[in-house]
Amino acid sequence: MYFTDRGIEELVERRGEETVTLEWVGSQLRSFVDNHPEFETAIERFATFLARDDEDDD
Repeated sequence: MYFTDRGIEELVERRGEETVTLEWVGSQLRSFVDNHPEFETAIERFATFLARDDEDDD
């Protein structure tokens, strides 16, 4: 198990039943980067990954 899995598991446990929009996710990511600018590159890569995830589907 990767260290990040614990955070992912907590997210699923706490918010797994909620319905959220991508607008909400984007807002949360912006707030996170505002508070933790050292993670800007990682968040940018993650957002790009999510935005382009379906490009490989034919």
